[in-house]
Amino acid sequence: MTLNYKRIKQIAKGVVSNASSKIVNTISKTPYPLAFSTWDDKEIEAIQSVIETDMYTMGKHVKQFEQEFAEKFGSPHAIMVNSGSSANLLMLSLLKWKYKLKGDIVVPVVGWATTYFPVTQNGFRLNFVDVDPNTWNIDVTKIRDAITPETCAIMPVNLLGNSCDYTEIKKICEEHDLKLIEDNCESMGAMYKGKHTGTIGLAGSFSFFFSHHIQTMEGGMVLCQDKDDADYMRSLRAHGWVRDLPADSHLYKKTGNAFDDNFIFATPGYNVRPLEMSGAVGSVQLKKWPQIEQRRIDNAKHFVNLFHSKPWCRIQQIIGESSWFTFGMVLDGELKGRRAEIVKALDEAGIQNRPLASRNFLKQPVMRDLDYIASGVMTAADDIHDNGFFVGNGSEDIINRIDKLYSVIVSFTK
Repeated sequence: MTLNYKRIKQIAKGVVSNASSKIVNTISKTPYPLAFSTWDDKEIEAIQSVIETDMYTMGKHVKQFEQEFAEKFGSPHAIMVNSGSSANLLMLSLLKWKYKLKGDIVVPVVGWATTYFPVTQNGFRLNFVDVDPNTWNIDVTKIRDAITPETCAIMPVNLLGNSCDYTEIKKICEEHDLKLIEDNCESMGAMYKGKHTGTIGLAGSFSFFFSHHIQTMEGGMVLCQDKDDADYMRSLRAHGWVRDLPADSHLYKKTGNAFDDNFIFATPGYNVRPLEMSGAVGSVQLKKWPQIEQRRIDNAKHFVNLFHSKPWCRIQQIIGESSWFTFGMVLDGELKGRRAEIVKALDEAGIQNRPLASRNFLKQPVMRDLDYIASGVMTAADDIHDNGFFVGNGSEDIINRIDKLYSVIVSFTK
């Protein structure tokens, strides 16, 4: 059978357009969804431009997006991958294989599943620390007590758009000669003392999943400071081969013979390459980022104005400048212990909601399969586990939706 490539491209274009329409229609039918589409015809056109080339795997569009993203967030190097989860995987593999580290890595007990899995997948032991009850990020006052003779790194999570206290964390790293990597998948655009989160440590991860700040279908990025680290992760990203490395890489000196150079394996790699379409969409999305960011901040101002200083809930205390991934709260006072009632009312009002990040991850059944230690009690995480939840923020005006959220919750108070 002869393949009709013109017809295949026509079908692909139709599938892309229909899929986009279905996403938008589904969201529009939900009064207050968790996520909001940031796509329009420009993203469809970007995908179509890739379809026209018949080159779908990582190529020039991915490289262009990497360069633009690195420049936008003030980092010398960017490595795009197929998800934020894979970005975390590369960072942990970098510590294991390039830096030859072993032992335990300090992590907050509230994060995300793929914060933790790459730690154990690379042979490290998880060293869980409680979070601050107000910022919901790792409690810096408890890190020192958690450090063991085997501790080799700290991996904070910038939760829900909120930076961690990096002045104290970097001080601890320097005192104990620890590497610092950031899980920044939820906090693109957040700032700490003039620097973007995700650029403060050795490396930082980003996610471009549909519900995140910018959306490339699936996709993620690692930003890092060191060229050799970047080259190592480029090799890890694609089978461990060296074909994507620059000619001046210290990891492998290319011969100039493509027959050899394209099939040399220098690292114990994976296949976590992004699609070329995701790179093309990323460039379009990045142009929209100033407007997306400002809308999220404007929505957040209204949310904070309504919910701050209420005796019946705690909202996230901000460190630096938040990029407001979502709107979280922990029920307190007269609403403490009543989450199930409130969630039911939110569901009935068409206000989508979900648990606050991973909750206390030590209570997840997967812990039976992970190598870990827990340093101290997890009082704040337990409170989040039992009383926390969040609702969506996005790139459009949701002031009226936030008002509805407030009216539903306040109806449970005296």
